[in-house]
Amino acid sequence: MRLRTLGNYMLTGIILLVISLTVNAQKNQRKPNIILIMADDLGFETIGCYGNTNYKTPRIDKMADEGVKFEKCYSQPLCTPSRVKIMTGKSNFRNYERWGYLNQNETTFAHILKSHGYSTCIAGKWQLKGDEYAPYKAGFDEYLLWQLTFTSYNERYKNPRVLENGVMKKYNNSEYGPQLFTNFLMDFMDRKKNGPFLVYYPMALTHRPFVPTPDSDNYEEFFIPGSGNAHSTKSDVKYFKDEVEYMDKIVGQIIDKTHELGINENTLILFVGDNGTNHGVFSQMGDLRVEGDKGATNEFGIHVPFVACWDGKIQPGQINNNLIDFSDFLPTFCDVAGIELNETFVTDGISFLPQMTGEKYTAHEYLFCHFDPGKSKFEKKRFVHNSQWKLYESGEIYNKINDPMEKNALAENDLNSEQKKLFATFREVFPKMVKEDVNARGDEEKE
Repeated sequence: MRLRTLGNYMLTGIILLVISLTVNAQKNQRKPNIILIMADDLGFETIGCYGNTNYKTPRIDKMADEGVKFEKCYSQPLCTPSRVKIMTGKSNFRNYERWGYLNQNETTFAHILKSHGYSTCIAGKWQLKGDEYAPYKAGFDEYLLWQLTFTSYNERYKNPRVLENGVMKKYNNSEYGPQLFTNFLMDFMDRKKNGPFLVYYPMALTHRPFVPTPDSDNYEEFFIPGSGNAHSTKSDVKYFKDEVEYMDKIVGQIIDKTHELGINENTLILFVGDNGTNHGVFSQMGDLRVEGDKGATNEFGIHVPFVACWDGKIQPGQINNNLIDFSDFLPTFCDVAGIELNETFVTDGISFLPQMTGEKYTAHEYLFCHFDPGKSKFEKKRFVHNSQWKLYESGEIYNKINDPMEKNALAENDLNSEQKKLFATFREVFPKMVKEDVNARGDEEKE
């Protein structure tokens, strides 16, 4: 009898061990979740871990400490061009048609991940035109978005007007748009915690208008009507600091949510800015006072902060000095998900996953930028650059390190033989990247 009882215990133990091993194996085989958070109008000079000394960004700084900080990530100079590029993995000369628009026939990273079993969600700022079905057509299962079928400059923050999965909602009880977007995404994470999922958060923060946040002393008293002048006197640059710090706070909320759900070791989290900081915003980097230069093609228009963390997968405290382009995000997401892109799919990007995980990798030797946003005050420009040197198609040459604002173009005679050889290589890029304008430009919209 005792032998039979002992045998039963042993059998039960073996069964439980097999079940445990099976569950752990399934957990290990589960595709990773991906969370991409993209701040609006936020250059690299605004973040503590990049040297900023007048705003507090402890959660983003901690992301860098616990993961990797990319020192040389480059976007497009303005919002829409950056959004089109990051979502499709393509240089703007291939598929950018006009301001505030994404062609509904373009394949996005959401399409690809969704087709491989990912649940997908987007919240925040859209600015890509279309009807209430546009986010679905772009590959997202669920959405909560501002500026989708309407343009309402002042309705992104307090008392916002948004579309939630096709339903228009107008809030009137001091609700704060960025917090609503964050709560929506965290609810999605809650429901999809068994994954895999993609969360894309193109934030409303820190774009104008600069207004108080719920953490500001005068949030309740401060109110901007739903319509009116985009440059309302109610927008005050002194509140940019409040917006940066609230942005950092909600980044922390999303990170904390992954820990609460127990999925932090299976979730890659990325934070990046979409272009340079707005004009009129001065940020301190120690003794250096920097003005944002959104819309410009110099370092303070296209150099953005980018940090990533993934508990147990990314070695903490990495500082990466390789060039990163917005076209790199789509192939990276595919790499993370174990998806091999069809050989007919065109992307200008290179996966940076191996750079984060310490595997053998390919890095960009240089980046090419095509900037033609379809807004009258911006001149069409193309350029090639690496970490130090930049060549415009017009022939202008700049040393980015010595002259980040591009005040003094260099002459060919100023270069040594090695530098001349480098620029000869740069010049070969332009003929390869020529394309006719795809469509006549549409009407301009507010940014």
